[in-house]
Amino acid sequence: MISPATGSGSRSGWRVARAVLALILLNGAVTFANVWPTLGVHWRGELSVELAALLALMAAAHTWRGPTTRRGLMLLSIVVVIFALGRYADVTSPALYGRPVNLYWDLPHVAEVVGMLARVAAVWMLVAVSLGALAVLGLLYLIARWSLGQVDEVLRLHRAARIGLGVAGSLLVACFLCQQLSDRVPRVPRFSIPVSETYGIQVARVIQVVSGRSTRNLPASPDLHSNLAALGGDDVLLIFVESYGRTTFDRPEFVDFLRPSRARFAAAIHDTGRDVVSAYVTSPTFGGTSVLAHLSLLTGIQVRDTRSYRLLMTQQRPTLVSVFKAAGYRAIAWMPGNQHPWPEGSFYGFDHIYGADDLHYRGPQFGWWHIPDQFSIDALDVSELQPQPRKPLFVFFPTLSTHMPFRPVPPLQPDESRMLSADPYDSGPLSAAMARTPEWTHLGRSYIEAVQYFFDCFSSFLRQRPDEHGVMILLGDHQPASSVSGQGVPWDVPVHVIASRPDILRALLADGFQPGLTPASRPIGNMNQLTEWLLAAFNGTPANSNLGRVATPPGYAPPVAAARRNHHATSSRKDTVSRKSATAATAVASGAEQKGATARTRASI
Repeated sequence: MISPATGSGSRSGWRVARAVLALILLNGAVTFANVWPTLGVHWRGELSVELAALLALMAAAHTWRGPTTRRGLMLLSIVVVIFALGRYADVTSPALYGRPVNLYWDLPHVAEVVGMLARVAAVWMLVAVSLGALAVLGLLYLIARWSLGQVDEVLRLHRAARIGLGVAGSLLVACFLCQQLSDRVPRVPRFSIPVSETYGIQVARVIQVVSGRSTRNLPASPDLHSNLAALGGDDVLLIFVESYGRTTFDRPEFVDFLRPSRARFAAAIHDTGRDVVSAYVTSPTFGGTSVLAHLSLLTGIQVRDTRSYRLLMTQQRPTLVSVFKAAGYRAIAWMPGNQHPWPEGSFYGFDHIYGADDLHYRGPQFGWWHIPDQFSIDALDVSELQPQPRKPLFVFFPTLSTHMPFRPVPPLQPDESRMLSADPYDSGPLSAAMARTPEWTHLGRSYIEAVQYFFDCFSSFLRQRPDEHGVMILLGDHQPASSVSGQGVPWDVPVHVIASRPDILRALLADGFQPGLTPASRPIGNMNQLTEWLLAAFNGTPANSNLGRVATPPGYAPPVAAARRNHHATSSRKDTVSRKSATAATAVASGAEQKGATARTRASI
């Protein structure tokens, strides 16, 4: 028979064991770290100074005021949930986006992402995600409430626990403070960054933004002017390639996979009487918020946060659009990703803005953004580039197919005329493409397949239009998310300028560009600085003749001559069959080499 004393001791032991488990759960809820580069978390053995302080305060309150009320435990549980969510945002944002979380900037984008998902996801998926989010929040609250209840019960029933936990909590707080005050104090035990500090930083940022201090000194606009004489009336296509970052040159497995498509791209450039120079510039954003890159380049002002973006949009500033319009160009925005009105477009002063509905795409929808880049390029060609006579064009065109989550990657269609129809793809390639869904834990594979697709799309366009003498500026808006590009990588993006006018390319070489598609390792400057360099090149004079990073190679002359350009102009319309054959060859080579490259690199990506 078990004596009352033995039963009491057993219950007391279980009570203490539950309290220990509760402390482990509470500590882990606010000290976990990210499992890079995923959404997962793990515990690294760190302690929470905030939990230590809470234990000391609860022990003191029990001694002087008695047990914690039910309402008090409920409020403390809500605080634990809020701290757990703050901790998750703080450790996950750098892993995914390569930058710290900023609630003032990021929360509005959460609403945009939710709206996007509502447009493209099935109803059952939206319901499942919503119920899952509510279930997670509910579970977090129940765990926090149970854990705090167990700790409170031990403090209420055991005087020794009150003394022990109170002293332990106070000593841990004192140890944390000593570690913060002196680097000589050993980092044992290890403490995680307090979540209260994270929230304090967020509050300070909000105060800074609301007070206007962060945007009080928006810089003056640079002197944007150019007679554009070096262009000779050629079109200018400014193409922002979504998520095209220097990681495509820095990660060896990406370089290996993309080598065949880059070679096809280079061949298409040179075979059609053009040449290319390249450089890196540093983007004002990383992993998203492409509009900051767009505004920085179009105005020549570095814009690194949405508050500055919105403030600048309320002012009258010169832009690349205004420069080209003043020179007699027609300025259009080709925006296949715009599925809703874009009032910001009025700031730039485009003559016409084409949204997704204006492009009249009738084919299958690919991913979240529906419209494949090959269609967008071909539709631009048919709608704006081919009609004559017309004014020269300045085209602003952000692409889509390399947007996260990168799949499904559309197949390359060798018959460009089919892209504008309601049946742009054969059933076999289409089914195979749609079957390749995003690999959320290996996004690098999907990413480089999407980049390869863009290279092949543009190679196809160049071969179709050897008579299009425009200057084509292809640049990334930002690096892909850190889950693709890596930890601590630079914010640099490639910029390629393709032209058939040697004077423009020579001017850019003097400003630090390199011949070919591979940039020099060092960026030539920030993205907003590129604006003035481009305008100076179009004016025929380098913007920074003392840059000194890369000198123009002795005797360098792009292999383009006016006679060759005229030859292409007169012969291109007579050679439709040859162009389609070349495009078909590109598509066949792309498919064959993609299979081989995927097999070679799948294990390493």
